[in-house]
Amino acid sequence: MNKALIVFLFFGLTCALFIGRLFDLQILDDRYALYANENVIRKERMYAPRGHIYDRNGKLLVSNVPAYDLMVVPSQTTAFDSLDLARLVSVAPTDLRSKLKKARRYSSYRSSAVIRQISARSFGALQEHLHRFPGFYVQQRAQRSYAHVGAAHALGYIGEVTEGFVRKNARYRMGDLHGVSGIEKAYEEELRGRSGARYIMVDVHNREQSAFADGAYDTLAVPGWDIHSTLDIDLQLNKPLFDRAVLAEYPPGSPFKLINALIGLQEQVIRPSSSFSCRNGFHAKGLHVACHCGTDRPVALRLSISKSCNNYYCQVFKKVIEKYPTAQEGLDMWSTHVRSFGLGNFLNNDLPTGRRGFVPNADYYDRALGYTGWGATTMISLGIGQGELVLTPIQMANMSAAIANRGHYFTPHIVRLIGDRKNKAFLDKKHTSIDPGHFDEVIEGMHEVFEKGTALASRHDSIAMCGKTGTAQNPHGQDHSIFIAFAPKDDPRIALSIIVENGYWGSRWAAPIASLMMEHYLTGKVARTGLKQRMVEGDLRAEYALAGPKQKQP
Repeated sequence: MNKALIVFLFFGLTCALFIGRLFDLQILDDRYALYANENVIRKERMYAPRGHIYDRNGKLLVSNVPAYDLMVVPSQTTAFDSLDLARLVSVAPTDLRSKLKKARRYSSYRSSAVIRQISARSFGALQEHLHRFPGFYVQQRAQRSYAHVGAAHALGYIGEVTEGFVRKNARYRMGDLHGVSGIEKAYEEELRGRSGARYIMVDVHNREQSAFADGAYDTLAVPGWDIHSTLDIDLQLNKPLFDRAVLAEYPPGSPFKLINALIGLQEQVIRPSSSFSCRNGFHAKGLHVACHCGTDRPVALRLSISKSCNNYYCQVFKKVIEKYPTAQEGLDMWSTHVRSFGLGNFLNNDLPTGRRGFVPNADYYDRALGYTGWGATTMISLGIGQGELVLTPIQMANMSAAIANRGHYFTPHIVRLIGDRKNKAFLDKKHTSIDPGHFDEVIEGMHEVFEKGTALASRHDSIAMCGKTGTAQNPHGQDHSIFIAFAPKDDPRIALSIIVENGYWGSRWAAPIASLMMEHYLTGKVARTGLKQRMVEGDLRAEYALAGPKQKQP
């Protein structure tokens, strides 16, 4: 082969290798371009302000306050005093070194957060000395601020995303925050907004010089939607971390008698005038369910509600079950009516947590008892809201609302408005299986609970209130005090349920609390200061310390 040709091929191959390498470095491999750009152009993420949360009256509950992230581009750092920097940002030196190692593992030429959510006060001290730490800069963001200490269980909280979360949700990056519980979680999409970015020219000391390309590539952050909740912050009396309203399950006790009364009317086994004589309770084949209604004359529907007669509702329940050819058919029909009030299942509201409660049916007893020859008296305690039946407080409040509305309810929800738009997901009426005409007599009985019944001491002179006291048996200690209510009677505007754990009978604690809350909601104040003081200062601890028998009341 010609020597000249060999030399030509050698130089040609060498040139091809250089050209290929340059093509790889400049076109295919963007590391060096990124490295160069990071030295002169800094991309700062513009975090979107998270939407504010208000109560139903427009009072601000959750807002944002400035916070700052300490960012680093590892390739731009030089030797520095890590003890001094750790002191400035109030972290342990070992933590700072660990976070720097993590940042280097992520990328030596991309920026990442080292310390997140530095307070405004710490930022002020850090800003004066930041020039001594090349490669570090501060990026502004926001953190949540809470105007009130109440309703933490409903508002929820936000937290930093995990690596697993980011893998499943491409729109998030490590360091982002998201709703973990409550409204913050349920309305994450509406609250979070959309982040923007700005590109900044920096000098060799990472100091900001000017906007890159006059801001042509910058994008604005889009704030999240503000949310108006259904909460009235002035009515938030407790500060729970465990949301008992949707997570706790209790036997409903005597308030459930109202449902059995309506089922009895619907199934035509009783009329409003139907009466039963109470001889200290219900008696059947050696079974005795005690009653403390104190009424020795025949008890009709209204009186059975105002005096909370156990015998009346055991009789009604028995009649409903025995109306059908088999107890299984009767109980399944009873269960269908009960579930039409939203009981025994998830209400599908807008909170991310909750329990379904439990409403037994025939299949449950067939399996639990191991035979099919059972009858109404086997589960007679369901007639008075005991036995296997358990409900959540929000279900009991919803039950009260359905009665107040004469047979329909709207799914309870925690958010009214998203921005200025109504939350349309919860505007459809849910109808119970009870004809509207059956509710009036039950409501009159609930009114008499305040006028001359078990809640007489909680009566309000100018507000027509309706309610039902209850005592729920508690195998672990003293019974629970329960009350459901709504007001005003003929134009209902508020419905609620109250449960005071280990509070004895319903008229002692739950009924007065419910009455005060309705008064405040409807009038904007509480005039019965003595009753309010007794409830606020009430304390059961001394009584719990005394070992003694349970006190039984309706």
